[in-house]
Amino acid sequence: MELDSIECVTSSDGVDEDGIHHNLNHHHPFPLKPHNNNPSAIHPSTTSVHELLECPVCTNSMYPPIHQCHNGHTLCSTCKTRVHNRCPTCRQELGDIRCLALEKVAESLELPCKYCSLGCPEIFPYYSKLKHEAMCNYRPYSCPYAGSECSVVGDIPFLVSHLRDDHKVDMHSGCTFNHRYVKTNPREVENATWMLTVFNCFGQYFCLHFEAFQLGMAPVYMAFLRFMGDEAEARNFSYSLEVGGNGRKIIWEGTPRSIRDSHRKVRDSHDGLIIQRNMALFFSGGDRKELKLRVTGRIWKEQQNPDSGACIPNLCS
Repeated sequence: MELDSIECVTSSDGVDEDGIHHNLNHHHPFPLKPHNNNPSAIHPSTTSVHELLECPVCTNSMYPPIHQCHNGHTLCSTCKTRVHNRCPTCRQELGDIRCLALEKVAESLELPCKYCSLGCPEIFPYYSKLKHEAMCNYRPYSCPYAGSECSVVGDIPFLVSHLRDDHKVDMHSGCTFNHRYVKTNPREVENATWMLTVFNCFGQYFCLHFEAFQLGMAPVYMAFLRFMGDEAEARNFSYSLEVGGNGRKIIWEGTPRSIRDSHRKVRDSHDGLIIQRNMALFFSGGDRKELKLRVTGRIWKEQQNPDSGACIPNLCS
């Protein structure tokens, strides 16, 4: 359930929204089918060994303990329990026989990262490969849309197009924003009450989240920013959020979180502007029966001062 309405006034950096859409439409949908997605094609000598290390049940690469039946058929330890200790090839009982020879062979292998087709140049020993791939900077991003459990993954240009076309998310250019959130019954707060807007500035994309949820027994409103990129890049930027009314205001400043961190993880860490319901109603004025919050803010890029080494803000004009 979304908030009842939203008005957005956004300062432009001179890049119109049509220009953003035009550029995005030239990106190929992700995930692209790679021209060469088979690690053994890069190292032909490992072809047969790599096939031997593929579990016949789940088709994933096998890691110790690798099990085998009396006839020499192998499978991974996870699938051993799934097939009820029966060999999926010959139906013989598996027992507890380890294929130590194949485990030794695997130790001698070096294979490229599975994201090599996306640009990762790294090559790793077989047993180190999984650990790297879990943190590889070239791995695809998950959709940052918070209103559903969207399973779409892709690179940033694809996800921006996906948010715009499939989730109908508002897209804006500029590093300042001015939102007015209205809710007719602020006493009804559900975890699914949320709003997402995407901003383009400094050649990057940012997701502005605003939502209502229960914090303990008390309903609260929260706004925070996520960067569409990796954490190291996110640290190059800062942002501020401001909300107020009746001569009072609350200001939050921080660093945007990468979309590598899930929406729920950021929200549950309270890393953003949090407004208690009573304060939100005070800011709204009137008879306190309708929520009317105006949230303003800006994004800036931290630049290194060549003389002192200190960071100075670079505001977009």
